[in-house]
Amino acid sequence: MKRIVLIAIALITVNATAQGQKGERENEVRKENAQHLNDFSPEEIATLQTKKMALRLDLTEAQQKEIKGIHFDQAKARKTEMEARNKMREENKEAKLSKEDRFNRANSQLDKKLAEKAKMKSILSKEQFEKWERGNIMKGKQRTKMGKKEGQQKRTKNRR
Repeated sequence: MKRIVLIAIALITVNATAQGQKGERENEVRKENAQHLNDFSPEEIATLQTKKMALRLDLTEAQQKEIKGIHFDQAKARKTEMEARNKMREENKEAKLSKEDRFNRANSQLDKKLAEKAKMKSILSKEQFEKWERGNIMKGKQRTKMGKKEGQQKRTKNRR
């Protein structure tokens, strides 16, 4: 009986260690991919995003042109926001955003998402829009799960 319990504990420990290492590797890959995107211009990012979307949704040429414009505007805005955020971090390394600033940032991001959704709804067919929306919902769920994992990892590291 003792042997079975010891074997079970050993297996659980090995499994937990392997999962922790897998999560760390996924984080490293995600950071590397994000770094590679920083090397691209907004035009290149828009082209890549549009082609991925065209493959997934079977877009027409006219739809691709309109969507590429949307992606280009988003990529430009993201690039300028990122540069402003990095500049602010360099100037105020210890300063944190106030509650009002965080609220305003989150509110503006949601406004942008609503505007993007309305634009996509006018460009895409009903079936394409539903498929696009399902893809965006799944991405959000994955981000939420990853965020929870990262938060749990941070809490366990702080306890040690």
